[in-house]
Amino acid sequence: MLIQLPDIAAVFVSVLAWVFIGFSTGFAIHKVPVRRFDHDTWLTRARSFEDEGNFYQRKLKIRSWKDRLPEQGDLFPDGFSKRHIINRSTEHLERFIAETRRAETVHWLNLSAGPLFLIWCRPLLGAFMILFGICAHLPFVMVQRYNRERLSRVLRRRSATS
Repeated sequence: MLIQLPDIAAVFVSVLAWVFIGFSTGFAIHKVPVRRFDHDTWLTRARSFEDEGNFYQRKLKIRSWKDRLPEQGDLFPDGFSKRHIINRSTEHLERFIAETRRAETVHWLNLSAGPLFLIWCRPLLGAFMILFGICAHLPFVMVQRYNRERLSRVLRRRSATS
């Protein structure tokens, strides 16, 4: 702990920090051209355990809770809401998939900010803030990965039949 704050002040600063981190990373990644998200990276690539997204339904019953999470893809001007598929064209589905990569990147960045809280939080409170970051952002990461795999499967089927 580099800055000594009473716990109540540390919690207040932490709440403000989480809000700032969320909005600033969301805004910064929103400014990145969508073409940068048109392919997977080491971070967003599918893992074998995910079984084309089936893991999330089989083990976590993701379909029963994913729609209860807030969706803020259209928070900024020219944003892209991932709440519903509004067009089933290949181009729209490809854009949707790219936007899942963008959203996943934002949530990984937010989650990774957790250790910063150790600067002004006592170790136990800092650990709680790190745990909060994991619990607050990992469900969103899982939803993006699940939806991307489902949509990718649709596009692979289309490609195979044409």
